[in-house]
Amino acid sequence: MQIATPRGMSRRHFMKHMAGASAMTIPALTFGHSIRTHAAELQKNAKSAIMLWMGGGPSTMDIWDLKPGSNTGGPFRPISTAGDVQISEHMPMTAKVMHHLAIIRSMSTREADHNRGNYYMHTGYQPNANIEHPSYGAVIAHETIDQRPGLEIPPFVSVGGGSVGPGFLGMAWAPFTVSSNGQVRNLQMGIDDSRLMQRMATLDLIEKGFVSENRGSAAEDHQKILKKTLDLMTSKQMDAFKVNQEPPQMIERYGDNGFGRGCLMARRLVEAGVPFVEVDLGGWDNHQGIFPTLADDKLPVLDRAMSALVEDLESRGRLQDTAIIWMGEFSRTPRINGNAGRDHWARSWSVVVGGAGMKGGIAVGATNEDGTQVTTEPYTSQDVMASICKALGISLETTFTSRSGRPMKIANSGKVIKELFV
Repeated sequence: MQIATPRGMSRRHFMKHMAGASAMTIPALTFGHSIRTHAAELQKNAKSAIMLWMGGGPSTMDIWDLKPGSNTGGPFRPISTAGDVQISEHMPMTAKVMHHLAIIRSMSTREADHNRGNYYMHTGYQPNANIEHPSYGAVIAHETIDQRPGLEIPPFVSVGGGSVGPGFLGMAWAPFTVSSNGQVRNLQMGIDDSRLMQRMATLDLIEKGFVSENRGSAAEDHQKILKKTLDLMTSKQMDAFKVNQEPPQMIERYGDNGFGRGCLMARRLVEAGVPFVEVDLGGWDNHQGIFPTLADDKLPVLDRAMSALVEDLESRGRLQDTAIIWMGEFSRTPRINGNAGRDHWARSWSVVVGGAGMKGGIAVGATNEDGTQVTTEPYTSQDVMASICKALGISLETTFTSRSGRPMKIANSGKVIKELFV
């Protein structure tokens, strides 16, 4: 098992403590516990969010805001939907559920670098060398965890990707990263239960020693992580990660691929009471050959999984309490480059949201005829984040205090996109 060493402590120093403690005889810890609540009780009055993260920067003018007839428009054609919007012909299944989704077409941001854009769109803050800001998952988990007194599995799950971390909220709110098959990173031990319990008892003793030596918040955070690890190793709620328990036809409906299984897992996790799940679909950095890549690969995968997720949440009565956020770090240039691709573009693009009481079937904002400019009120990452917080019942007056003592307003004081709540 990989063990994160608390800040300010060398790996050698940590392992010295580990080696010394391993020779001790430690009483077996009692890990058994009862499941206090059922999934239905866990989710009562509890809001959740699912982020569909399109790593690499998807070309939103080929998906959500087409420009047919323009020299920037490309070959795809718009089709009608169940809402009052048109989207790409390569998203026919999602078109049938667009009455539940809204397209924010007037996104205008400044970060067109992958790393900076990833950070900005996840946190609402531009990168700052002096402070690490918490991402959507950490903020939402932190602010809604009191709605879930019986939750034993992590409140922030990242499927297929690393997401962005908890920043100054601390490692207790870091993403719990799993593969789309439910394999938990850093928990695959390869040892029998008896030896596992002995190792965990040893770690528990070591962690208590670190905290008693006043080694700072990192040691305390690490102890919390260990406790969570012990809890989830024995929790029946871990079954939510087991996508293979679903009937084969359900897996096929979402798509028997990483993203499809990830979206199916996200549905299972929010039903189990998890506040925030992020599912990653990378591969959108299409500087060349963009149109066959989208038509033959990316959009069919996206279309099948996203539509199934919305349909299932709605039919199971969860959509009204679950926000959906679809976005990447930026979009791609309206101009088609010499390699039949599109480059990085953050000036005018789209994000899609839905559920949790937000109005569906609409387009908020607009771009001009060739997609190069926003022609209505521009919206930012912090505006989207503020709107999601409102939908989830999280107060926008919430102010965090960073570890340096600096007050930090939730969603970076973003404004709510009022059209989503009319």
